Amino acid sequence: MRSTEASYPALTDAVEDVGVQQMTARWNGLLSFMGNADDVSDDVVPSVATSQASAAAPVPAKAPATSGTPDQPDSKEAKKAAKAEEKRRKEEEKERKRKEREDAARRKLEGPEVPSLTLLNFLDHPFGNLSIQSHCKTERTWTDVGDLTAASAGSKVWLRVRLHKSQKLSGKLGFITLRQRGATCQAVVQGPDFTSFLCALPKESVVDVCAEVTTAAKPIVSCTQSDIELLVERAYCISRAATRLPLQLDDAGRSEAELRSLKLPRVEQNTRLDNRVIDLRTASSQGILRMQSQTCALFREVLLARGFTEIHSPKMIATASEGGADVFKLGYFGGAAYLAQSPQLYKQMALMADLGRVFEIGPVFRSEKSFTHRHMTEFVGLDLEMTFNESYHEVLSLLEEVFISIFEGLNARCKREIEAVRAQYPFEDLRFSRPALRLSYVEALKLLREHGPAIGAEQLAALEEEQAAAAAAGDEERAKEMDKIIADAKAHLATVPTHADDEDISTKDEKLLGAVIGRLKQTDFYVIDKFPSCLRPFYTMPDPDDKKWSNSYDIFIRGEEVTSGAQRIHDPQMLVDNANAKGVDLTPIQTYVDSFKYGAFPHAGGGVGLERVVMLFLGLPNIRKTSMFPRDPKRLTP
Repeated sequence: MRSTEASYPALTDAVEDVGVQQMTARWNGLLSFMGNADDVSDDVVPSVATSQASAAAPVPAKAPATSGTPDQPDSKEAKKAAKAEEKRRKEEEKERKRKEREDAARRKLEGPEVPSLTLLNFLDHPFGNLSIQSHCKTERTWTDVGDLTAASAGSKVWLRVRLHKSQKLSGKLGFITLRQRGATCQAVVQGPDFTSFLCALPKESVVDVCAEVTTAAKPIVSCTQSDIELLVERAYCISRAATRLPLQLDDAGRSEAELRSLKLPRVEQNTRLDNRVIDLRTASSQGILRMQSQTCALFREVLLARGFTEIHSPKMIATASEGGADVFKLGYFGGAAYLAQSPQLYKQMALMADLGRVFEIGPVFRSEKSFTHRHMTEFVGLDLEMTFNESYHEVLSLLEEVFISIFEGLNARCKREIEAVRAQYPFEDLRFSRPALRLSYVEALKLLREHGPAIGAEQLAALEEEQAAAAAAGDEERAKEMDKIIADAKAHLATVPTHADDEDISTKDEKLLGAVIGRLKQTDFYVIDKFPSCLRPFYTMPDPDDKKWSNSYDIFIRGEEVTSGAQRIHDPQMLVDNANAKGVDLTPIQTYVDSFKYGAFPHAGGGVGLERVVMLFLGLPNIRKTSMFPRDPKRLTP
């Protein structure tokens, strides 16, 4: 009888056999599938000792197949359920890992763990998140970034600023740019936690910084305060900005030349206006708004110095203020009211109340469905009205002086703002003279007819060159847009040689005439006097020698009208007759007519559009850039 041991391989050889290993793995997988996970071995294959013990035990007979095993049809449903469960586990794991990544990114962004502080204990920590809830008043003395110069070197200052930019050079060193109302400076941050904290704050966050002022080794050309650098000693986050802004300041502040050279996308006007709060933080927008403020201040200063009284007329009125249809109507306690198109009638009535010289700075509403670069449905009006002794030119001369004083004042007070705007929107300085150039309507039209065609042809050729350049650069959209621009220019140019003396001048006529006067007279500021009577309102005084013309005028900057004014009719019967001739019903404004029945002074005045003056002084292409929150037929927010 042969030995049975000789017919079996060694146990160690069986354990290492690939086939045995695969069979063991399948067995473990089956046990897991059937829910007997506790019976699954931790090892892919049994250990030698375990295998030896198993070899000694008898092999159990195969049990008959039962429901739920792979031998039965319903095992397919079990497989589907197992796959669904496995998919669910994978999704959960994927979501867990995503949250871990987000948490890690957030922790990295937030920097080190920092304390939450108040004004009562913030000095106990060199940095942290500081909540300002008016707990107390500290002894801190604040400094403006714009006041920092090399003369400040060696001093320690407290600043409340925005974090404009940050750059972490190493774990212990970083550079940040701080911004405050258009002024910027560079600061150095040192120390691992300090650097991580400040450089991890989102851009546009508001921070309090205590720093030593030092003289910069070389000019820091990227900052307005280029001759100094700060060494930060303390910093506290007052307000953390969102990590993702709807509009990046760097993008919004680039010039057209920079966009072209870097081949970057342009931030469109609607995007800017939809996110106006951020757009207004750019250096150019800051400059524009501050110059707008100075324009109002200068207007007020000049007139107060000349004996004017500031008034405030009503903006809700019972009828269209100038008899036109371009008014906003609103409900008024069961009746109707209208938003004032101008303070015109009230200015005149104020003079009849013996105020003598008046001005107003206030909103003006025009329900004009116009989408041009210079029209809005609401703007700020700078209005004045005054009595005169012998000629309405007394008033016109004062108006010219007001404008010239504003121009000189802006150039003197707003040098930094002007350059901030020029950096993004290049323009030539406004040319003006004292006294201002003054032309009659007939003289102006003569210049347009004689010199307009040649200068217009030059402008047309420049447009055609621009179109060719756009096509060569592959900008098909721009090239196609210019088809209409060129066609309109050609059509307008054809009408210039035959423009009649008493014909109204269009916007295109104004622009071309401005180019003509700029070249021939070397000025961008001028007055056109004696407009045709048919083009002016019913209350405009006709010329004493020829009623075809009127004692009225417009003032222009860079070929665009900014002021319209005239001598007003102060004789009540003449006013009624003129209104009847123009088909104007005076019944709704009878109190205005009556104000001249009780003794009236000869008077004149004008209205100025604030946003338009700033736009044209700076040579900007669109009035919406000079309005804080512009309103037009398609925009009522923000």
